[in-house]
Amino acid sequence: MSEEIFDVVNERDEVTGQAPRREVHARGLKHRAVHVLVFNSRGEIFLQKRSRQKDIAAGKWDSSSSGHLDTGEDYDACAVRELHEEIGLRVAHPPKRLFKIAACRETGWEFCWIYRYESEGPFVLHPDEIETASGSLPPPLQNG
Repeated sequence: MSEEIFDVVNERDEVTGQAPRREVHARGLKHRAVHVLVFNSRGEIFLQKRSRQKDIAAGKWDSSSSGHLDTGEDYDACAVRELHEEIGLRVAHPPKRLFKIAACRETGWEFCWIYRYESEGPFVLHPDEIETASGSLPPPLQNG
């Protein structure tokens, strides 16, 4: 599998070029990501524990679904794609946008849109992405 290519952006979140994932992270280049918080109808959140094979924050608890934008992809399309890739949810419309965080050291130089989505599951965890999950939602199905 070839290395992911990310759009590199400036301080106004405007695309200035592209670079491989490894280079973007190693050089601290600004780039884009999404985080989707999935709640059930009772307001309980579904969280994931990242796979120990991840290159960043391996084995740490994270939002329900998250990921980097592919080159040329917009934030909303990425949120829809990541929900499907990571937890098996197919959604017809982008989740609700909550707020945007500016790229800074604490975000790993990522501009991040944070989204909210409501679902009762079931969820299918992608084993390369997620080690386990937590929450009062139905237990996730292990994929693979």
